[in-house]
Amino acid sequence: MRVQKAGGLTTSLSVGITDRFQFGLSFGSANLIGDDSLIWHPRPEANLKYRLIDETESFPGLSIGLDTQGQGKFHSADSLMRYDVKAMGMYISTSKNWITPLGNLGFHMGSNYNFTEINDGDDDINYFFGFDMEFNPELSFILEYNAALNENDMTAKNMAINRGGYLNAAIRWTFVEHLHIEMNFNNLLFDEDQVDYFNRELKITYIEYF
Repeated sequence: MRVQKAGGLTTSLSVGITDRFQFGLSFGSANLIGDDSLIWHPRPEANLKYRLIDETESFPGLSIGLDTQGQGKFHSADSLMRYDVKAMGMYISTSKNWITPLGNLGFHMGSNYNFTEINDGDDDINYFFGFDMEFNPELSFILEYNAALNENDMTAKNMAINRGGYLNAAIRWTFVEHLHIEMNFNNLLFDEDQVDYFNRELKITYIEYF
């Protein structure tokens, strides 16, 4: 569950069908909290992920997937048919983790192509990377960068809320073994002409094993 600006709320549910394949759906609305009219997302969004190659001590793991859930408000009235921040779409990513004296340290990078939110005229291939670092079994720091190459041309450039991509940071607290609470600080490279400040969000994740 992700609590967003302007009373927005997005919920999602993902299930591991096998040890390698994960399937999920998400849905939400802007203005869900407050007294403004609800702006529902146009449809449930999909999240598919398949791990192609397992990570080893010498080599990173490799996954492919599809994620159509963007972030923020969905713009439909002006025919753009896209979220404030575009979804990943199809992606390929690689990850490598190490054990440090403090805990786990992970590096991640990949490339993605969004084929659903292209009415703004920008359908370039994009890339992203990030890392996460544990300070202890409960607290982790997360940093990620989305180059937003599919939001820097044509109409997309005019409505972009970032300067040179999205830089996001988060503090994750593992409250209990299966429950994660994150305070996200998104769009740290915000465009002052479009927004007043970077975006703060609360994300709650519950994981259960069967």
